[in-house]
Amino acid sequence: MENKLTYTQMGDVLIPNLTLGEQPDRDLGKYGRMRRTYLKEHRPGLFNRLTLKGTLFQHLLEIEDTANSRLEQMMPGLAEAAGATEQLKASDPMKWVGLMNNCKAQAEEIILTELIYS
Repeated sequence: MENKLTYTQMGDVLIPNLTLGEQPDRDLGKYGRMRRTYLKEHRPGLFNRLTLKGTLFQHLLEIEDTANSRLEQMMPGLAEAAGATEQLKASDPMKWVGLMNNCKAQAEEIILTELIYS
């Protein structure tokens, strides 16, 4: 399927008629927005290439989905290793919340290093 580029004459200049392809009807989450900011500020060449090809939004959604999936996979193992059990949750909820917050911070640090800032 070949896309023919068409032009509109504006005075003596021909302006290309550019259109974006179909975009998913979804908002970006935290990790997708972080990836976009990183690409814009630190990898402008890649950001521009993805934008011009029309694949930036799809790339950001893929990063978002992968990051959320990784977070869900890592949290149970980190919580178990930290000792954040249901028994602790019932007996000392504040300690359990603190341990879970630490686990989430560890998981997010891994996600940021592996997916967002690479």
